[in-house]
Amino acid sequence: MSHLMNNYARQPVAFTHGEGCRLFDEHGRSYLDGIAGIAVNTLGHNHPRLTAALERQVHRLIHVSNLYRVPEQENLAQRLARLSGMDEAFFCNSGCEANEAAIKLARLYGHGKGIDQPAIIVMEQSFHGRTLATLSATGNRKVQAGFEPLVSGFVRVPFDDLAAIEQVAANNHHVVAVLFEPVQGEGGINVCHDDYLRGLRRICDTQGWLLMLDEVQCGIGRTGQWFAYQHAGIRPDVMTLAKGLGSGVPVGACLAAGKAAGVFKPGNHGSTFGGNPLAMVAALTTLTVLEDEDLPTRAGVLGERMRGRLESGLAGVAGIVEIRGKGLMLGIELDRPCAALVAAGLEAGILINVTAEKVVRLLPPLVMCDAEADELVDKLIMVVRHFLAG
Repeated sequence: MSHLMNNYARQPVAFTHGEGCRLFDEHGRSYLDGIAGIAVNTLGHNHPRLTAALERQVHRLIHVSNLYRVPEQENLAQRLARLSGMDEAFFCNSGCEANEAAIKLARLYGHGKGIDQPAIIVMEQSFHGRTLATLSATGNRKVQAGFEPLVSGFVRVPFDDLAAIEQVAANNHHVVAVLFEPVQGEGGINVCHDDYLRGLRRICDTQGWLLMLDEVQCGIGRTGQWFAYQHAGIRPDVMTLAKGLGSGVPVGACLAAGKAAGVFKPGNHGSTFGGNPLAMVAALTTLTVLEDEDLPTRAGVLGERMRGRLESGLAGVAGIVEIRGKGLMLGIELDRPCAALVAAGLEAGILINVTAEKVVRLLPPLVMCDAEADELVDKLIMVVRHFLAG
């Protein structure tokens, strides 16, 4: 009898170790990793520069608390500010914690403007986490069901629909911010248009709202730029990060700029473990490797290669609705539920994921080489073709 809570539908496989873009199970079988721990393992597995940096830091200092200065935090905040154009950072342990910080910051910002019931615009099909506030912001009824009453103060609109935002602006004077993902990961790899981002920036400036981007899954080089908003040439007021930032070591961040900077004062928000030296070194090392090897650019190029190969290999196959994505966030939408493809992928020696019931999701490590990408795509095409033919 297992003493684990039954809150995951786990696959019947356990991995013992990894090397680069491959994982190995208890029987020594190898699997090509097409999901990277859900966009977490940016540098793959057992990266020599990351493991060496972590080993050195473990021998120096793991945790001290935010009662004191943490130089590694200051270095990481400076590095992220240089890459993003943001002004300041708060560090935590996960994406939902980063989004909780953003929601609290928006409410505090609203109260500072004299709005006693501040509201945040959020999107349909979005995913911001599983804490009570972030699941309330999430646009997926399945995630929310059974956990009512939800946190109030969210106004939901369709994704990538500027007219819907303008309608809210005309009728709701309690809005203080817009929170959304430039590329919806859990929602099915839905990519917003660059003009939508620029339009949102304009509306937020006009209304005095905060533009808050959840880049927990799409940030850190995955879309072909360091951050997805950089494709549109804008800068948000708030951005949240996590997943790929520490290459497997838990770390989250909430960054602020412009009118959102300086909103938090001592005592407004905090974290016991957030910003510990070990997590900061993991993030600093990840960013250093990404910069040294220009992996954000590489993600854009490799993503185009994989998408083209998928489109070619699945052209004319009945049951394929659309192949979409940006950089190394790729989705294949089918015309039917396809969760069974995950097990079929395991049989074929590849790790994939299915989200939004009908979308095969690929989020490979950014260090994947061309030959590995071709192998992953070719095996996936075979698995999808067999599934649809059955």
